[in-house]
Amino acid sequence: MKPKFLDLSVQQNRIKDKIYNSIQRVLDNNNYILGSEVKILEKKLSDFCGSKFAITCGNGTDALFLSLMALNVGKGDVVLCPSFSFSASAEAIPLLGAEPMFVDVDYQNFNIDINSINRCIESAKKQKKKIVGVISVDLFGLPAEYDEIIKIARKEKLWIISDAAQSFGARYKNKCVGNIADITTTSFFPSKPLGCYGDGGAIFTSNESLAEKLYSLRVHGKGKSKYENISIGINSRLDTLQASILIEKLKIFPNEIKLRQNIAEKYNKKLKELFYVPNIENHKSSVWAQYTLKIFEKQNRDEIIFKLNEKNVPTMIYYPIPIHCQDAYKNFPIDPKGLIVSEKLSKSVFSLPLYPYLSNNEQNFIIQTIKDLFI
Repeated sequence: MKPKFLDLSVQQNRIKDKIYNSIQRVLDNNNYILGSEVKILEKKLSDFCGSKFAITCGNGTDALFLSLMALNVGKGDVVLCPSFSFSASAEAIPLLGAEPMFVDVDYQNFNIDINSINRCIESAKKQKKKIVGVISVDLFGLPAEYDEIIKIARKEKLWIISDAAQSFGARYKNKCVGNIADITTTSFFPSKPLGCYGDGGAIFTSNESLAEKLYSLRVHGKGKSKYENISIGINSRLDTLQASILIEKLKIFPNEIKLRQNIAEKYNKKLKELFYVPNIENHKSSVWAQYTLKIFEKQNRDEIIFKLNEKNVPTMIYYPIPIHCQDAYKNFPIDPKGLIVSEKLSKSVFSLPLYPYLSNNEQNFIIQTIKDLFI
């Protein structure tokens, strides 16, 4: 047996006829940009998570870029951002002339660390830097500790963007991701829990003025007509074809979240003696974008991965180099105490296959192979 790390074909076969019919309707209507399916999808997305507005766009990175533009982020501004993440979480900040300040993450849940946020704020005040907001990344599908982040943000008059590229569909204290932070962004990249067949993204907010700005900015800063520009924007529209696909995928998304949860619970139960398994607090739920393990202190990750791959168990490392260690970002400020956890995690985590259609036989094969190798 040779399981894949991710196999999208099973899901496609499950809804193939519906997908084909949806695509055919778009082809018949010949309305490929911002067609009616885009508006339908936006309404369904906002209904799903409880936000007042859902604004689709070209991809998850653009969703962050547009959000920062709508918040008027620019030169002289500092935005807090976790370092243990993909670089897309940070890159929009310097592209707008602002400065990212990298924050450490919590060792247990991989998400932004509250104490590190406070240290960075105090450090910035001493340096007379102007922090304007926080980008919190819900890593691997699990929401961050939003009550604590919101408490700090309100005290310091900061906005919060939730980078939910991996966590759309998760919940925090009975609230769905997309309806917690001032702005939430997500990605519909094919490998995400809710993914299309190309690039796509969305922004969620319940602030009407921000929503109006975002609708405009995604279409060149459009005013009442396409030839009226009320601001400088970008071109970042979700294709109607991708919207039609996402409408069908959203129908089965709740069921797929349950399937992901079942697999994660099985992994946790069977592997908890061999590695540090993910810990999900009672007031949260995850959509398990990735199932990520931490090695014990005396284990060797390279050796583990080599042995697993040799036995046809695929693995991935998210993320081998923290953002603040990347050449493009190493000159930006960081937590004055350093980013010890981010650097430690980059050397000690690895992920196993987890997607809704990973069969029982494949799950058992992965678990048994790991047990045979490491017990």
